[in-house]
Amino acid sequence: MTEIEVPEFFLCPISLQIMKDPVTTVTGITYDRESIEQWLLQQKSKDCVCPVTKQPLARDSDFLTPNHTLRRLIQAWCSANESSGVDRIPTPRPPLDKSQLQKLLKDLDAPRSFETSLKKMHDLATDSERNRNFMAEEGVPKAIIEFITRNSNQGETRCFEEALRILRLLWRSSTSSSSSSAAAGGGTNMKPLVGENLDFIKSLTWILQLPIMDNDLINMVNEAMQILKLTIEITDSTLLGSLNHEFFKLIVSTIITRNKPSSMSQTAIKSALHVLIETCPLGRNRIKIVESGAVTELIELSIDKPTEKNLTELIFTLLAQLCSCAEGREQFLNHPAGIAVLSKRTLRVSAASDDRALHVLWLISKFSASNEVVQEMLRVGAVSKLCMVMQADCASYLKEKARDILRFHSKAWNNSPCIQLYFLTRYPR
Repeated sequence: MTEIEVPEFFLCPISLQIMKDPVTTVTGITYDRESIEQWLLQQKSKDCVCPVTKQPLARDSDFLTPNHTLRRLIQAWCSANESSGVDRIPTPRPPLDKSQLQKLLKDLDAPRSFETSLKKMHDLATDSERNRNFMAEEGVPKAIIEFITRNSNQGETRCFEEALRILRLLWRSSTSSSSSSAAAGGGTNMKPLVGENLDFIKSLTWILQLPIMDNDLINMVNEAMQILKLTIEITDSTLLGSLNHEFFKLIVSTIITRNKPSSMSQTAIKSALHVLIETCPLGRNRIKIVESGAVTELIELSIDKPTEKNLTELIFTLLAQLCSCAEGREQFLNHPAGIAVLSKRTLRVSAASDDRALHVLWLISKFSASNEVVQEMLRVGAVSKLCMVMQADCASYLKEKARDILRFHSKAWNNSPCIQLYFLTRYPR
């Protein structure tokens, strides 16, 4: 196939790709809209400049003028060279304007029109990053949060899934807009909206309590859990320390996958684990999480989903936190597969999961090692695995932790073949 030479003035000076939506700045330079808008968003200093001329530029994309003539030339050239493998470029949609968005926000408060409004806003948010940034700057996240809070108080679930998806799509844009466009007075800081009281968390947990009757509800619950994770990450720690037992029972119930006709998505389960990890160190939350049965369910989850690396790392991280208290270790040891699961996963997943697994074994060996537990560690292969860690090509701190555990009960394990083999290979005569 003959190589096609693209006319230089068809290329965006930033991306060096053929422009799909050429726009001209006040400096007279034409860029692809997506590239220049991303450039403007990334400029964190007060002085925003043109990438080519270095002259001052306004951050507001309203000052970008569509270059229709150049776009038509590019489209004509692409069509003429389609047989040579050049993709045709469709006519871009007009930019979202403030009046259009304000009407959608107004319709959000009307009982007869909010469904249509949400669907249109979802389409706009899905369409482009430009739309998401604009929607974030114009206060759409605040309106969506108020909609979710208001309707949950009224027990209304209609269009909740669309509302939650819009909020998730805009969350990152809201965060970046609030930090990078502070000089321009734009952006939406999410923390004052959701992180300074528990009202929004209560709305999300209300959604999680709904009985799962069909796929629409399970999708809504999955979306709610992802939003809850984002909310917990920015909520004031004092508030997180005051969460009640019911909250943790609800979160723990979402990671239960056995004997369920329909369960949470993998992403939602990971979000639930993140929520528990974030809240665990605060106040009496660790005890509340243990009393909600989390240790037992984490072991079951590790048995049900043994091959997922990131999931295993999250499970072991949370187990390490929960086993730092006596109640957590007691629940761990009450599960017949607890030690065996840690032993089996060690050296099979990642260095991070090895670290957490060995930490749990270290806590058990140091603080909760009855004679029965010590013998169980030997019986299920935990002692053999510790010897393997000592000889494996892994970090020195992991070997030191394994050595400490072996020293704790060396007398009880001294006659074990794996211990004898370790010393024969470690210190040959």
